[in-house]
Amino acid sequence: MERLYPQLIIDTLKTVRYPGSGADIVESGMLADDLRIDGQKVSFSIIFPKNPDPFARSLMKAAEAAIHREISPEVEVTITPQYAVAAKPEKAPALPGVKNIIGISSGKGGVGKSTVASNLAVALAREGYKVGLLDADIFGPSVPKMFGLEDETLYMHEVDGRQLIIPAERYGVKVLSIGFLVDRNAPVLWRGSMASNALRQLIEEADWGQLDYFLIDMPPGTSDIHLTLVQTLAMTGVVVVSTPQQVALADARKGIAMFLGDKINVPVLGLVENMAWFTPEKHPDERYYIFGRDGGVELARELHIPLLAQIPIVGSICDGGDGGEPIALKDTITGQAFMHLAHEVIDATDKRNNDLPPTVKVNVTKK
Repeated sequence: MERLYPQLIIDTLKTVRYPGSGADIVESGMLADDLRIDGQKVSFSIIFPKNPDPFARSLMKAAEAAIHREISPEVEVTITPQYAVAAKPEKAPALPGVKNIIGISSGKGGVGKSTVASNLAVALAREGYKVGLLDADIFGPSVPKMFGLEDETLYMHEVDGRQLIIPAERYGVKVLSIGFLVDRNAPVLWRGSMASNALRQLIEEADWGQLDYFLIDMPPGTSDIHLTLVQTLAMTGVVVVSTPQQVALADARKGIAMFLGDKINVPVLGLVENMAWFTPEKHPDERYYIFGRDGGVELARELHIPLLAQIPIVGSICDGGDGGEPIALKDTITGQAFMHLAHEVIDATDKRNNDLPPTVKVNVTKK
C-alpha cells in the first residue's frame, strides 16, 4: 500500500459529493481543517450545514468507502461530524419557578368561577404557600375588582437581560389581569389571536418568580384561550366550578370531557359545587337549596372525580368581592368553606403528582 499523505486523502475526498447540493465535499468547504495521518490511520471532520442533517450518516459512509476503494481497504478511517448550525435548544418552560399550575374552569358563565379562583388563591396564601393568580378571562376580567386593584399601575424591571412585567401583589397573592391593561369601562373587542397573544405575554413576559401554586382563572366554556393555555403551559390539573343547576352541570360535563379528552389530557383535580345552598348569616344552621340540591355531588359521583367542596351563598361573599376583600380572609362560614377547599386542592394536587406523570404541553399539528 502506498504511503499516506494529506493531498492523497484530499484528492480522494473530492470524489465524494454532498447529496444536498451535488458539490464535492472539498470544494464546498465541508472538509474541516483537522486532517490527521498516523501510519495507516486517517482522521478528519466533515462540517454539515445543519443539525440534524439527513445526509450525515450516508455521507460519512461514502467518504470512508472512497478511501478504501481508491487507496486501500486497510486504511483505518475515523470521521467526526461537525455542524455549521447547531440544533435549536429546547425552549425553557414558560414558568420555570412554578411547582403547580392549576386552571379554574367552568362550563358556563355566572357560576362564581372568578370568586372561587380569587378566594382559593387567598386561602392557599393564608396557609403559607407562594401563590400567583392569572386572570385569563380576557373578555370579562373581574379579578382586579375582587382584589381591590382596579386602579393598579403595572411596572417592568430587568431580569437576566429581559424586561418583565412585575405582577401586582395583595393578600400574599401575585396577580396579573388583562383588566390592568384596558379601559375597565370599555368592552375588549379583540379577535381570538389578539387575545391569545396578550395572554401569552402575561404568562411569559412577567416576573412570576418562585411559586407553589399558579392559579389561572380561565374563561367560561371552551375557546381559543383554553387551547392557548394548554399549548403554552404544562398544567398540573384543573378545578371545575358549577352550581347545582342542571343547565350548569350539563356545561360542566362538557368542560370536564374537554380536559380529559385525548387531545388535551389535563387531569381534573375535582369539582366545586358553588352556590350549593343559601344560608342567612344570622342563622348559619339554616339551608335553602334555591338552585337545586346536590347536583354537583351527583355529577362528581357519575364522572368518578372528587367533589372538592360545596360553597354556600352568603351575602358577605358578594360584599367581599365588590369591596376588594375576598371572604377567604375572614373566619366566617364561607371563609372556612374556602379554607376547606384549599386543603382539598392541596391534597388532590399531591395525589395527582404522586400517581400520574407530569402533564405535557399540548402539541397541535395541522394535517
